[in-house]
Amino acid sequence: MPVLHELRDKAKSQGLWNLFLPGDNGAGLTNLQYAPLAEITGRSFLAPAALNCSAPDTGNMEVLNEFGTPEQQEQWLKPLLRGEIRSSFAMTEPDVASSDATNIATRIERDGDEYVLNGRKWWITGAMNPDAKIFIVMGKTDPSAERHRQQSQILVPRDTPVLL
Repeated sequence: MPVLHELRDKAKSQGLWNLFLPGDNGAGLTNLQYAPLAEITGRSFLAPAALNCSAPDTGNMEVLNEFGTPEQQEQWLKPLLRGEIRSSFAMTEPDVASSDATNIATRIERDGDEYVLNGRKWWITGAMNPDAKIFIVMGKTDPSAERHRQQSQILVPRDTPVLL
């Protein structure tokens, strides 16, 4: 998409980049300042991508910015902020009303230094984009906890081996 690349370069040069993210990693706008811009740019097919303000990257960058380790921020957040990679978000599942995270059935269990994910995701936002290099996956890590404290999110690189 040469046109998109040109628009992205122009947006960066004019400071119209990562407008959604407050603080040092974004444009420094508050949510109140960004909201009308999101409404306007959301009317366009190209504008969110041209400004690096497209879902699911926006939410995923916010999670990494707020909760990522320095290593995770270096490996995943910085390339996302620069627009070099895309991300994906995997929450919904085919057999439950999974828009409510308390219904999530996918299990995330620690096995030594690794995690094992066991479940089936459905409608994974951004999964078909070949530039999506990192997936944030929602799963259940502690079924014995209070109902709203059973879930966690885990970073899964696209090239992670899958065993069926």
